[in-house]
Amino acid sequence: MRNNRQPYRGRQEEPYKVNQKIRAREVRVVGEHVEGGNALMATDKAIRLAQENDLDLVEISPNVDPPVCKILDYAKFKYEQKKKQKEIKANAAKVVLKEIRFGPNTDDHDFNFKVKHAINFLKEGAKVKAYVHFVGRTIVFKERGEMLLLKFAQALEEYGAVEQLPKMEGKRMNIFVAPKAGKK
Repeated sequence: MRNNRQPYRGRQEEPYKVNQKIRAREVRVVGEHVEGGNALMATDKAIRLAQENDLDLVEISPNVDPPVCKILDYAKFKYEQKKKQKEIKANAAKVVLKEIRFGPNTDDHDFNFKVKHAINFLKEGAKVKAYVHFVGRTIVFKERGEMLLLKFAQALEEYGAVEQLPKMEGKRMNIFVAPKAGKK
């Protein structure tokens, strides 16, 4: 026996009720195919009106009494909805997190080299996670690691804002820098 909640393979349940699937006796029909743009009528009459125009009756707002329906080409409507969803998804901000690793005894040249990389990452709109990794006995230099990360944040203050101050997590001390909105 099949689980009732899962649709069959590949098929999705329709998000809107169309034509004969509309169960209400009376519906409010809106749109350009109705005189005055808005009319209350029996469901079967509304379906007939839609079929006369070679279109479908689609239930737009099922939770109101009576349900609101629109006469339109359902295939075209679904296509437009899918297109809108795709566009919304494409415009959603994708956050990229770049990591930069330091040791507690990082030299000035290496530090400056990594700052340049961080500036480029921030200009591209990515967040930067910088961390000092303490290996073995270097854990006694926690203050040095914290100073290094604060110096790093200070070097980047023109390009990004510190989201989280240096924080120790296991053998790593992390700091997060997010790009400033105006800089890109």
